[in-house]
Amino acid sequence: MKRFLPIIGIIGLLTVAAGGITYAISGAMESYIIALLWIGLLILLFYFYVSFPELRTLLTLRSAKYGANTAVMIIIFITMIGVVSFFTTRYKVRWDLTKTGRYTLSIQSKKIVKTLKKDVMAVAFYRSDERTRQAMEDLLSEFSQLSSKFSYQFIDPDKQPGAAAKYGVTAYRTTLVRSGANQQEVGFESEDKLINAIVKVTRDEIKSVYFLKGHGENDIADFQNLGYKAIKESIEKENYQVKELLLPGAVEVPDDCALLIVSGPKKDPLPDELERLTSYINRGGSLLFMLDPGTTPKLAEFLQGYGFRLGNDIIIDKLSQVYGANYLVPVVTQYEKQHPITEEFNVMTFFPLARSVEVDRDPSKGFFPLALTSEASWGETDRKALEEGKAEYDERVEKKGPLSIAAVAISDVSKKVEGGDDASGKKVYAKFVVVGNSSFVNTTHVNLAGNKDFFLNMVNWLTEEAELISVRKKDSNLTPLILTASQGRFIFWIPVVVVPSIILVIGVAVLTRRRIK
Repeated sequence: MKRFLPIIGIIGLLTVAAGGITYAISGAMESYIIALLWIGLLILLFYFYVSFPELRTLLTLRSAKYGANTAVMIIIFITMIGVVSFFTTRYKVRWDLTKTGRYTLSIQSKKIVKTLKKDVMAVAFYRSDERTRQAMEDLLSEFSQLSSKFSYQFIDPDKQPGAAAKYGVTAYRTTLVRSGANQQEVGFESEDKLINAIVKVTRDEIKSVYFLKGHGENDIADFQNLGYKAIKESIEKENYQVKELLLPGAVEVPDDCALLIVSGPKKDPLPDELERLTSYINRGGSLLFMLDPGTTPKLAEFLQGYGFRLGNDIIIDKLSQVYGANYLVPVVTQYEKQHPITEEFNVMTFFPLARSVEVDRDPSKGFFPLALTSEASWGETDRKALEEGKAEYDERVEKKGPLSIAAVAISDVSKKVEGGDDASGKKVYAKFVVVGNSSFVNTTHVNLAGNKDFFLNMVNWLTEEAELISVRKKDSNLTPLILTASQGRFIFWIPVVVVPSIILVIGVAVLTRRRIK
């Protein structure tokens, strides 16, 4: 009988293995699989019972103890791997080591998705073997982890042609972003395009931003160095309509105007135009003034009535040269941390040829200086000395930095609005932001550091789109390494020729020396 015990044990193991393999292949616990597993376990139970004396003797041997210790260590190791695998699949942590943060969502994207008030569904149409499918899945997965209101699914048009036809999709790599009856199509794996689509389908209306024209303002249709076409397109990407307004030809500022921007006028508006601006303000309007040095004295006087003091100066900042800029281009790194526009803003901004803009800081009334120049700056008032390159700080007549280069104010106009007085309980406020420079967002300077983000944050706050205020994701374009001809030859000869040839000579020399011995 003892001769057959090993064979019985092997038969039991094979029977259990056969049951397990069959279950793994079929994916269902059928009756015959249960029978195989049960019979195998009974055979093994019989084997262990009959062979128990021999097994007990075997286990007392030193080799058995070492083997048991090894087995325990293996089991512990496998258990640890299992636990780590469980937690890594359940809780994901990623580190983006790329210089541009290529695989990290921007602050703006996170804020928009986290504050979703409506359910958003993304339906992505990709083939199962599509090379770019994983990139889109990673992006959608990150969005879904930020908010329970965001969900997504993938559909293979080849395997589910009916579903593709239902949604009217005829092209691969197409993603539909849906919320209620609204729908937007995204063509490629782009965080910016997805966020823009989410904003569009969740907004109840598209707000209009007007640019005043007729006084030498920056041209929003001009893509040249001084043009504003690039910043116009950036505003449109935030899901606004951008229009122009010619006040002499209008009775009033249009009712759909969510924000009126006055960007770099060379001449003052006419008195009747100022009256229309006042009427818009008294309706609770929002305005962004960007006024260059030495221009529009009447507008400066007009804004003084709302708490702003525009300096008749040009800011000189010698610290700018540390950042590679001209001393006539103040570099701002200090921002107001108690205002939504700049509370999370920590990127440098550049303002070429700017004037100071001051308000008396009063948080209770909404008066804040938003951006301050360095302590090495001052407001130069002697234009002649500046033109001759002899400008020096004169403490008797000039202000020392830090100087405010942008400021914000809120004006209670409730009593000037019909039905908006205190008795009705309705409060109406006009909102202003004034910047002492308009060229910081022209085509030449818009992409310098944080210039565009700072401008768009002002636009979003003035239009009451607070969830869009943030630092946006930068373009993750590839940065090529440009080599000179000599550097290229060095890169080729040293690692490709010199180092391998030295190793080859050393190897041949060692082999020859051994043979000689």
